[in-house]
Amino acid sequence: MRPLETLPPTETLEIENGLSLVPRVKLNLTIHPSLPSVSKPIDEWQLKRALIDFLKTSLSVSVTVPEEDLQIKRLKDLKKRKRDEPVAQGALFIRDIRFLSSKKKIEEVDNEEEDVKELEKKFLEWRSYVAEKMDGIELNLEGVKYNLSVEIPASDDFERMRKDWEESYAFRNRGYSRGGRQEPDTIVLRGVPSRWFAEPRVSSKPSMLVTHTIFSTFGKIRNLNVSEDEDLAKGMDEYELDIGIVSGLHCKIIVQFEKYRDFYNALKVLCGRSLQKQGSRLSADYEVTWDKDGFFRNSRSQNQDKSSKMQEPAAVRYRSEAPRREPHVSEFTSNDTRRKRFKVRIQLNDDDELGFLNENIGAHLEDLCKSRLNEVRLSVK
Repeated sequence: MRPLETLPPTETLEIENGLSLVPRVKLNLTIHPSLPSVSKPIDEWQLKRALIDFLKTSLSVSVTVPEEDLQIKRLKDLKKRKRDEPVAQGALFIRDIRFLSSKKKIEEVDNEEEDVKELEKKFLEWRSYVAEKMDGIELNLEGVKYNLSVEIPASDDFERMRKDWEESYAFRNRGYSRGGRQEPDTIVLRGVPSRWFAEPRVSSKPSMLVTHTIFSTFGKIRNLNVSEDEDLAKGMDEYELDIGIVSGLHCKIIVQFEKYRDFYNALKVLCGRSLQKQGSRLSADYEVTWDKDGFFRNSRSQNQDKSSKMQEPAAVRYRSEAPRREPHVSEFTSNDTRRKRFKVRIQLNDDDELGFLNENIGAHLEDLCKSRLNEVRLSVK
């Protein structure tokens, strides 16, 4: 596999287990009615046709997008809609971006790294151009006018994420740090099919071994966590989905790398791509970001707390009200379940008195008295 630093954003990367990372452009869509009081549901088919025609005729380069690459989620009940809420949300995927590839021949490229940077700049500029061109357009669907808002998703914007973690860690690294300079090292990936990370003919659930093998492509792994992504469709209950999301079919993967460089290259490659499986027509349009919450650090702290609590004896975890003293043999029988508290008066031969309040009578007190006093009379009140 070629070094990740030299991989342009328009090139497919083949990884382990028959999986490939295929470049694409993703844009988030939000549709508001021009008149807030609209009560008619938006026509999904007409909306898709209007957007597809716009991409074909209104851009500097004609772009053809199949209907399945336009995902629309309509609001189920317009009567419950607030005035500032959209009537639909969705996403646009442009998968055919081969025209952005450099036309230079290999023998004409003197510096491969500079050529990659040139392609990256061209890709980012064209993506921004499409988003700006579509943002704010007015759609007339069956006499009802709608306004379209378009933005690049945060999970596809590597430069925005890089600035976020640089600002976050710059604040953490202020002043003296015993452990040295801190840098991010953990990636969070959501919305990938569980069966693509499972052991064939063994289980449909994701396997730690298979997942580790796949992500080792990007570098040495320190920690790995794989779980079902139960929250994938969270917050979408009020919208009708044209693509069903079934609980348990997708997984969430958290990967901590040994080196910052591997984390950096892996996140950059995962941004702006979809996952495809050899022999499958499905494209997994996952979400990827860096770990802002310290997943493995918090998990380790919780495990240490649990371990320390399990190792502590019961007498330490559930301390009595009495202060801790040296062990001694009690003068009370085993039938006495609670220690009794006494007021003790010690009277000396010369009629001097010394009072002890709220002391437990024990063998250690009696021995001390016998060794220093000629006569001890205990009166219990």
